[in-house]
Amino acid sequence: MPDSSQSLPPPHRSLSARLLVLTMFFVMLAEVLIFVPSVARFRSTYFEDRIAAAHLAALALEATPDNMLSRELQDELLRHVGAHSVVLQRRESKALILSDERPLQIDDMVNLRREMFFDRIAAVVETLIQPGNRVLRLRGPSPQDRSMTVELVMDEQPLRAAMWDFTERILFVSAIVSLVTAVLVYLSLRWLMVRPMRRLTESMMAFRENPDDPSRVIIPSKRTDEIGLAEVELATLQQRLRAALGHRSRLAALGEAVTKINHDLRNILSTAQLMSDRLAMSNDPQVKRTSPMLMKAIDRAINLCVRTMDFAKPRPEIIPSAFPLRDLVSDISTWLSPTLGDKTEIVNSVPADFTIYADRDQLARALSNLLRNAGTAGATRIAVGARSDKAGEMPSVVLDVADNGPGLPENVRQHLFQPFAGSPRDGSTGLGLAIVRDLARAHGGDIALISSSETGTAFRLTLPQPTARRARALRGAGATVHPAE
Repeated sequence: MPDSSQSLPPPHRSLSARLLVLTMFFVMLAEVLIFVPSVARFRSTYFEDRIAAAHLAALALEATPDNMLSRELQDELLRHVGAHSVVLQRRESKALILSDERPLQIDDMVNLRREMFFDRIAAVVETLIQPGNRVLRLRGPSPQDRSMTVELVMDEQPLRAAMWDFTERILFVSAIVSLVTAVLVYLSLRWLMVRPMRRLTESMMAFRENPDDPSRVIIPSKRTDEIGLAEVELATLQQRLRAALGHRSRLAALGEAVTKINHDLRNILSTAQLMSDRLAMSNDPQVKRTSPMLMKAIDRAINLCVRTMDFAKPRPEIIPSAFPLRDLVSDISTWLSPTLGDKTEIVNSVPADFTIYADRDQLARALSNLLRNAGTAGATRIAVGARSDKAGEMPSVVLDVADNGPGLPENVRQHLFQPFAGSPRDGSTGLGLAIVRDLARAHGGDIALISSSETGTAFRLTLPQPTARRARALRGAGATVHPAE
């Protein structure tokens, strides 16, 4: 049984806290996935800016009369470009050159016309992990005129520093975005889901503490989504559970009362049995003829008192044996004749040699309940038939009880085998069919309503029978067995 002291988790272990952490993690993961392409785009933009600046510097050289600039002006232009040398080449003209005239060893070549996406990604990783400076030869089209090709020689260290600075800004912005997104998602989901779920949980915990208190039943909100549906279903479940618990409490009180009545009734019947024994010693022919029936009736009443509480047990005790079914039906007809009267005819259609393996007394109770229910419902003819059924995995006996009564109402059929709910007559407890079902299931079988209309009602009782192999095993243990042939 769960601990009744359980409570809602603390805030740092709640669903809301986990939701906040997961949202931040997923946003940061998304930022990481777009980080490298973003840096690759930054690198391409950096190179394009250098090429654009180099184009302008080369045009300044071209604007001079003899394509010559002073060394100081060339160095100023190269510092502005961030390069050691610049070459501008048209299709129909020779290249224009700016250079600081220092001999340099080229470490890598970058051609923007031929560089593909994955080449840029690999170059970004290579640039970021380089420990020192490298000299790059950069070649690409001019942004101002795509027909011109600009080539320049530059250091990689300024590019790496700019990329790391861009990385820090990306990480800072990503952290802010993830935090803001997580908080907004957290607040939204807390309002839409977490708070209603906590309300549902608190209602279930409160209801568990005291199901009899009607104030513990949750009052559904006006929401029409899944949470609203869950609230409605929980309220319905709690109300039905309260009704079921109240019903069980009444049944428990009734069971206690029946136990007390059963004790007193057994004492009364024991006295009646002693008196019947004395009557059996009488020499009066009429008394001698009726006393055996009286003694049998008292014995059945005592047996009924002994087993009255079997209904409250999950499985009644079954002591099976082999016996002729036709004789049992005849005995039941004799017992019920004074109760049903002359207007009700019980037709025994069971074959004379039909033997069944079951608990005779319990089966008699079940059949008596079925026949008595049919007779008190207004049937004038009740037919009892039996046959063997070998179609299933285990052989069984099928007993059909059909009458010509008025039939069962639709509302009764829905609760037919429920105690105190499946009776069509006012003042009836409805225990008869519930007891029949329990007895059938105790045998390993079941009972079902086959049909019910204005022309009559038919029930089918199915009882499994032991196979020949099982019969031999039971005979070895000293049991009386009739195997299904």
